Amino acid sequence: MKCPNCKLVNYADAEFCARCSSDLTNAADIKARVGFLRSNLMRRAVVCLIVCFAVIAGFYASLVFSASSLTSEEKRLTQNALRVLEEKGFPDEIFFLRRLAVFRNNDNWLNASVEKENAYAATNFPFEIVTLYPDFFTYPLDDTERAAILLHEAKHLQGKDEKEAYEFVWKNRNKLGWSGEKYNSSAILDAVRNQTKEMSPNLFVCDVNPYGDCTE
Repeated sequence: MKCPNCKLVNYADAEFCARCSSDLTNAADIKARVGFLRSNLMRRAVVCLIVCFAVIAGFYASLVFSASSLTSEEKRLTQNALRVLEEKGFPDEIFFLRRLAVFRNNDNWLNASVEKENAYAATNFPFEIVTLYPDFFTYPLDDTERAAILLHEAKHLQGKDEKEAYEFVWKNRNKLGWSGEKYNSSAILDAVRNQTKEMSPNLFVCDVNPYGDCTE
């Protein structure tokens, strides 16, 4: 209780001020005057949130700026592949790839610290950074094959694992236009088929279809 006469803060159950003996009957409880938004607890919570945000932002910036951006030719090929996905009807995946993803053409420090096999692309979730390696621009036969690779990475941008990403791409390859005679000799299609079969063998148990593929 805060004394209205001498301003001394007394115990909450005090009836008279310990300094000037004033009656504390009508004195205000100082704890009631301190709103939650102005409390020490709230100030500490705000400081903690600001520190956490700064740490996350710094970590994200280090991932982005420790890798190189795409060249103009790489951007052109990437945009062509994105247009294929738009035309074939993958709006959710396009949203993540166009609105949230940041594309780089070599490993950031985190990717470089992890030993991995040769790859066409990699995604850092939840930071939404997509690395497109030189093979992405070199080996695909056309924009449709690059679109298939981006479709796979889009599922990682959504938080899906490898199994879910391979299954989604394989089940939607006809919708994408990534099948038929044109791609029979595609090394990428063969590799994706083998990886999908390894990840989801249940999709390859239909003996009446080529490769036992139940999605045909």
